[in-house]
Amino acid sequence: MQSFISETLEIIVQKEQSFENVELILPSQRAGVFVKELLKHKISAGFLPKIRNIGDFIEEVSEMQKVDSIQLLFHLYGLYKEVEEQPDNFAAFSTWAFTVVQDFNEIDQHLIDPKKIFEYLYDVHRIQQWNLSEETQETELLKNHLAFMEKLYQIYQKFYSFLLERGIGYQGVIYRESVKKIADFIQKKKDTRYYFIGFNALNAAEETLFQAMLEAGVAEVYWDIDESFYESTHQAGSFLRKYATRWPYYKRHEIANVVSNFKKEKHIEVIGASKNITQIKYAGELLSKLPNFNNTALVLADESLLPITLNSLPEAVKAVNITMGYPLKDVPTTALIFSLFRLYLNQDKLQKGKKDMFYYKDVISVLKHPAIYKLLYVSDTNISEQFTEQIVATNTTFVSYTKIVSFFAELEGNSKSTLLSLFRPFSNIQEFLNRIIQMLEVLKDGANELEKEYLFRFYTAFVQLQNLHDSFQYIQDLKTLQQFFRQLIQSESLSFQGEPLQGLQLMGVLETRVLDFENVIITSVNEGILPGNHQQNSFIPYDIKVSFGLPTYKEKDALFSYHFFRLLQRAKNIYLLYNTEHDVFGSGEKSRFITQLQLMRGDIREKSVSPKIHNTTPIVKEVQKNAAVLEKLQQLASKGISPSALTNFLYNPMAFYKQKVLKIKEFDDVEETVAANTMGTVVHDTLEALYKPFEGKFITVENIAEMQQKTKALVVHYFGEHFKNGDITTGKNRLIFEVANRFVVNFLTREKQLLSDPANALKIIATEQTLSTEIVVEGLDFPVKIHGQVDRIDELNGVLRIIDYKSGKVDALNLKVVDTEDYRELKHHKAIQVMLYTFLYTQHVQHDFKKPVEAGIYSFKNLQKGFLKMNFSSNYRSPDHAVTQERLDDFLVELKGYIREIFQMDLPFVEPDDLKY
Repeated sequence: MQSFISETLEIIVQKEQSFENVELILPSQRAGVFVKELLKHKISAGFLPKIRNIGDFIEEVSEMQKVDSIQLLFHLYGLYKEVEEQPDNFAAFSTWAFTVVQDFNEIDQHLIDPKKIFEYLYDVHRIQQWNLSEETQETELLKNHLAFMEKLYQIYQKFYSFLLERGIGYQGVIYRESVKKIADFIQKKKDTRYYFIGFNALNAAEETLFQAMLEAGVAEVYWDIDESFYESTHQAGSFLRKYATRWPYYKRHEIANVVSNFKKEKHIEVIGASKNITQIKYAGELLSKLPNFNNTALVLADESLLPITLNSLPEAVKAVNITMGYPLKDVPTTALIFSLFRLYLNQDKLQKGKKDMFYYKDVISVLKHPAIYKLLYVSDTNISEQFTEQIVATNTTFVSYTKIVSFFAELEGNSKSTLLSLFRPFSNIQEFLNRIIQMLEVLKDGANELEKEYLFRFYTAFVQLQNLHDSFQYIQDLKTLQQFFRQLIQSESLSFQGEPLQGLQLMGVLETRVLDFENVIITSVNEGILPGNHQQNSFIPYDIKVSFGLPTYKEKDALFSYHFFRLLQRAKNIYLLYNTEHDVFGSGEKSRFITQLQLMRGDIREKSVSPKIHNTTPIVKEVQKNAAVLEKLQQLASKGISPSALTNFLYNPMAFYKQKVLKIKEFDDVEETVAANTMGTVVHDTLEALYKPFEGKFITVENIAEMQQKTKALVVHYFGEHFKNGDITTGKNRLIFEVANRFVVNFLTREKQLLSDPANALKIIATEQTLSTEIVVEGLDFPVKIHGQVDRIDELNGVLRIIDYKSGKVDALNLKVVDTEDYRELKHHKAIQVMLYTFLYTQHVQHDFKKPVEAGIYSFKNLQKGFLKMNFSSNYRSPDHAVTQERLDDFLVELKGYIREIFQMDLPFVEPDDLKY
């Protein structure tokens, strides 16, 4: 395969005897490296010509220098304040200024009369608001918008003049000025020969420059176009057909070197892949089948997939040249910088600045960022882990600067003071910017090559921002700085540059300009990506753009069509992958370019790929019991099995094994919002405190009235005890506090209603009584201890009641057990707890069952149903609530069966495959 560059250079070499006064102008800097490499083999002796990209050439013609967007925006804001009587603050200005500069740039590149287009734009907006109805009047917002549109031209004029005086500007200004100076430039450089190589979509300024130099006879243009596109109506050839028909030069001269490579034999595969990750993994498989990668390009139409791609390349790829712009918003360092912003913005929002305290999640977010995390090791222990464990243990929602300093005490090295400064109060924006710069300097020491690229890009941006802020003082607070930073990274990208002559070429679509490869793999060839969507971030509407000859999405589509098909012209092996899934990552529709390709060629193979799925039988999670496990279980039998442990075993034996044998606890986290179990504990403790003084006594309506006076204070007290360092005065926690208080109040109200009937007598026997007993289980040569804590035992009108409080919702059906086998069902597990409490108490006091016994639950979320009792009757019309000796004996038989299952050696702990929760 002979590349376009090689073909063109052969022609130029034949024309030029010496390259002393020859310049080659290319669309990109990267293409120049390939040109130099090929020229070395085509020139036997002598100097190489001057090789540069179009941007550098235009700067020379215009005698101006391009500056970056940050500097431009600071200059523009100063001019905007001169024009506007009531200007926006810098934060609001930055939200629209990027778009305005982009529109200015486009207007200048295409040599549009700025006065005409801005007046036209204002008139259109004025007509849109024209309404003869007296009922509809302009709002302040509409008036301000129209006033802004009216002043756009004035802002443009001042900005253009300002940049011209200083010899700096955005690309559009440089292009417009180059057109004005091209005649003088040609005269000055009349002895130099220029070759423009590989261009296609030119803006109006470039068209003017090219034509001027062609007419003056100082330049030649070599287009890379195939007859399949040029000599048809295909979109990929639309630009060149336009130049051929409109440029006077081409009415006298033919466009030379139109080739016919596209029709040659090629191996083309169109591959539909489910999800982006499948595309990239399959691209890795395709690469692994190639003998070498020296003439291979992997092109990412969606450049955000770069990290996944780098992790999916086959081991055989030893050298990779990355040439693309990676969005700064997706760089890991961006997340760290936003974490620092949140640290202080939330501090201000939560009014903790005066106390130098931070929201714990913001602190952890900074400390757990990979770049910071690896700096926090002391020996083999990481400070951030110790920090997290302590704030969880103390349930600390807000962390003081003093606490952070104490944790950093053991840290050594130069990084300590820099990391601590991230949490120190700052007095102004300049100081905050300086901290970020110092942090970036510290992070670079332990960074790899790729991370250093990220860090350097941010370092230069923040140093520049610091210098500009020092000069202009536009950024007055951290929120403004954050908004400006957010706007900046949306439009900025990190450019990767490597060794383009070695290894696999990993690139974006625009970086393929002028270059040719034998093997081409393109991913994400989907509608909305290649070509992109039709959204345009501009103040200039579509119809006005069309009227003034500004490019719209149609020209953008034609540009990408050219790049796509040009890349395929000389390639021999082509693989086009697209995502088939309709989800947030894409439309699932293959690009129209693929459809066009299929219509143009009949030799395309199409297939679909999906992740390789291995059909394996689900592995049942189970643990066989051995001597070590049995030893742990015997220790549990000696210590005691609680009702909750028993029901946990029935629900999920594997969870029981993890908790009681392996002693694995659930991960603790800071309890910001009161958890359900915390609220339940508070309600239990409050009721215990209220009823404890009346143990062994009958209570009266007056007693309940006294309790009601103490309720709120007790609820507050127990929240303070169980919800450590928590705030129950605001937000969700205030609502939960009120719910807990309401639970107790409603319960006492029901008690009061009960006792208001003189026929009712209620005696409190015990509250929160801890009970235990040992039982002998047939087949086990050791006793098993059963223990539990009964919430309340009382006697109502001569009936002994065993009561369990539940803060959640319980229905009467949960306590209806007709057959002892029903206990095993999940919905009856609460009945097991209640019956076990009854068994423990009757054993403890050697209860005489001539005296009636009832057992049940007070459900605070179902309190209107009153005391929910155990029901042993199948007839819903005549319930049977009596807990008799026989029923307890039957329950005990069932209970011993459960315990035998726990200790039976040949019965493993198995996790059920139908767990509901």
